[in-house]
Amino acid sequence: MNGNKSKLRTGYTTGSCAAAAAKAAALALVRGRVADNVSISLPLGGRITLGISRVEPGEGYCRAAVIKDAGDDPDVTHGLTIVAEVFLQGEEICITGGPGVGTVTKPGLAVPVGQSAINPVPRQMIEREVREVLGPGRGARVVISAPGGEAVAAQTMNPRLGIVGGISILGTGGIVRPMSEDAYRRSLVPQIDQALALGYRSLVLTPGRMGVKKAGELGLPPEAVIETSNFIGAMLEECAKRPVEAVLLLGHLGKLVKVAAGIFHTLGKLADARRETIAAYAALQGAPRHVIQELMDMNTAEEAVQILTTCGLPRVFHRLAAAASRRAAWYVREQLRVGTLMYSLSGEIVGYDAGARQIGEELGWQISLK
Repeated sequence: MNGNKSKLRTGYTTGSCAAAAAKAAALALVRGRVADNVSISLPLGGRITLGISRVEPGEGYCRAAVIKDAGDDPDVTHGLTIVAEVFLQGEEICITGGPGVGTVTKPGLAVPVGQSAINPVPRQMIEREVREVLGPGRGARVVISAPGGEAVAAQTMNPRLGIVGGISILGTGGIVRPMSEDAYRRSLVPQIDQALALGYRSLVLTPGRMGVKKAGELGLPPEAVIETSNFIGAMLEECAKRPVEAVLLLGHLGKLVKVAAGIFHTLGKLADARRETIAAYAALQGAPRHVIQELMDMNTAEEAVQILTTCGLPRVFHRLAAAASRRAAWYVREQLRVGTLMYSLSGEIVGYDAGARQIGEELGWQISLK
């Protein structure tokens, strides 16, 4: 922290780290200068200075490294070493990935299939910094690696996106803004583009990994399953901006009951009307007062399964599923067909509507609903 303890410290993207490491390696290789730190240009203007953890000259090449500092952002790549090796060759600057940097295996991303997962803006940054050192008419091969990157990538969206073997080198601004909800939300959107590139026009939106697992159990195609985290509304909007035709909301009843209440950012501390919503729909189905009171006294929404089953009103969840679909379709101005399927923690399907049945069948799910 700086002097103001309430101010969160910014950090650097993997793209900035790669560009700085490449520049440091080029400086040592071409000019014999071993730098402790280097200054690089930011894509949106301005400059930053990054520390260089090591420079290792070799025969005809040089290697340099930067330790990723994400500031106060909870970034899984924080502390990872980003390494650049620069080899002089030809007139062009060729950039590729080494160990710990992933390879793209599915279409729909900013990088073509078969290439290293180094996004366009970081590529431009690396090329610009190396070119500044080399001058015109001289080329180089630049290899970016991230020791330990394959293990770290397992904690990211890369496996879902078909990026194998490591992390992605990312960053459109060069600086990591700590705790950026907007950045996290944007990181989810490429899943939609990838599904569209693979030919899917009906998608499954689910808040988390439990829903991804459930979708697999139902026989839904994994390429059409999109994780939304708490950003259900934002992801519905992103679908509506694209040629998506239908969306199946699939998730635990605790999340999707919120959607039935018109809550589209489902983080609990922001909004929570689960008890009230379940109790209201139970009342509409004729639940007696003591049952409504039990629902209002629940510690978790999961308890509603037992309460409603015991009093013979399990179909309340079907009504809630239909309500969630109506609210979601309204949220995107009826630009999408929406169906909803909700399950309990045991995996039991407790509620679904006609839209869920139709969209699920279109996607080829393997399930027989009552």
